Amino acid sequence: MRMRKKKNLGPRLARCAPVLVSDPQAYRGRWRELFGSDAPLRLEIGCGKGRFALETARREPGVNLVAVEREEGALVMAAEKAMEAQLPNLRFLSFDAAQLGDVFAPGEVDLIYLNFSDPWPPNRQRKRRLTWRAFLAVYDSILSEDGALFFKTDNQRLFEWSLGEICQYGWLLQNISLDLHQSGLDNVMTEYEEKFSAQGSRIYRLEARRRLEKNLLK
Repeated sequence: MRMRKKKNLGPRLARCAPVLVSDPQAYRGRWRELFGSDAPLRLEIGCGKGRFALETARREPGVNLVAVEREEGALVMAAEKAMEAQLPNLRFLSFDAAQLGDVFAPGEVDLIYLNFSDPWPPNRQRKRRLTWRAFLAVYDSILSEDGALFFKTDNQRLFEWSLGEICQYGWLLQNISLDLHQSGLDNVMTEYEEKFSAQGSRIYRLEARRRLEKNLLK
């Protein structure tokens, strides 16, 4: 369901300018210059109201995190929290995931998070799913040689479909969990995750590593 338009959205976004990247194409190939750090660069696609991004940036000050959110109503809420938290290793931008190759250079990103992406009905709109092969090709183009994709969802059908799609693309699957909160794996929750978990929903998670052949030789 689409979020209701926020009041005074323009002025609120303007006040968050220090944590918002208004011209992301200008930083293609030099995101670490923006952060002033050579730390690993991570990307969250669909950050919502920012809970995961903020907590990850707090826990791991030694990484640079770019959080992407197309819905400006959610984006401004995340950015306002980031302004208050004053985390130097976190920035936000509003951009289409299909065009991320215009924003990040080949091999520039070390890790991509996909948290509770829209499941989209598989028969009619599966090409909009963020684990569809065309999106995987985009991620493949910007991930580093040993880069990875971390994906979690409460939707079992989407998870099973994504497993097949990622396997067909040729990536190595690791640390697959069919019940994340009972797995013992380290985890930072999102807003949706807390809600779904409270309702008794299982959380599914996987890690996908690119360049299957090289990983198999390790």
